[in-house]
Amino acid sequence: MTFAVTVLGSGAAVPMLFRNPSAHIVNVHERLYLLDCAEGTQIQLRRNGIKMQRIKFIFITHLHGDHYFGLIGLITTFHLLGRIAELHIYAIPKLKEIINIHLEASGTILRYPLIFHEIDPDIQEIIHEDEAVTIETITLKHDFPTCGFLIREKPSRRNIRKDFLEGRKLTNSELQGIKRGLNYIDAYGNIFKNEEITIPPPVPRSYAYVTDTAFHEPIIPIIKNVTLLYHEATFMQDKAKDAREKFHSTALEAATIAKKAGVGKLMLGHYSARYKYLSDMQQEAQNVFPNTIMADDGKVVLID
Repeated sequence: MTFAVTVLGSGAAVPMLFRNPSAHIVNVHERLYLLDCAEGTQIQLRRNGIKMQRIKFIFITHLHGDHYFGLIGLITTFHLLGRIAELHIYAIPKLKEIINIHLEASGTILRYPLIFHEIDPDIQEIIHEDEAVTIETITLKHDFPTCGFLIREKPSRRNIRKDFLEGRKLTNSELQGIKRGLNYIDAYGNIFKNEEITIPPPVPRSYAYVTDTAFHEPIIPIIKNVTLLYHEATFMQDKAKDAREKFHSTALEAATIAKKAGVGKLMLGHYSARYKYLSDMQQEAQNVFPNTIMADDGKVVLID
């Protein structure tokens, strides 16, 4: 089953020719979740062959422009394309006011339901759940109310061994019962224990999206052992003072969080425009946490 992240924007506040501000598409079992929506996100969606109408859920970390200035454009494009399906937006309450001002100013009455879900960045809680995932907030340390998001894949059912099914005609009810963890009793009263006739499902995967934040160790227990951690690295360590003053992180600090949390893989992003080339930044992080990759616009990362 698919679990993948497409990076639509890997830069910080200032857009560059080769680096857009923040936006990620997360595909879990062919359900699309958009995390942040900076200016230019619509173009990036088209450039990466992602059908916009498949997006049903949008999550905004905070209201600095490089994380949501593309949202009103996307909302109105959905309208122009004749969308009728609901669109759910998760963000702090102020965003609803901002969007409504834009719509009212342009005299736009959307053809589809726009549903806002208010979140409190200071509270860690599950804010969304469906058949594929749960999504919870991660309280971050920034100069504006900000939260990250933790996407956890729901456990799948156990698979029935093919050799057990050979020669047996099980009803659909019996098959579903075994998948739910029940033992199987045949017509002769023989009991087959579930763990002996099934194969354990894969370990559920997870993705933590952490931006924007200063070095913030309280998130470590929340993101512990996640499969993939995306952590902002606006600066390198020689600019640690700038990072602290602007409530951002360095590559070394992001790697330290990854190491202490025992994550599977770290992906850095949200780079300051001062960094045209990223090899030194990657090396800085890999000195602490070797399994570090760099976000690039258009990069697709499979989570497995």
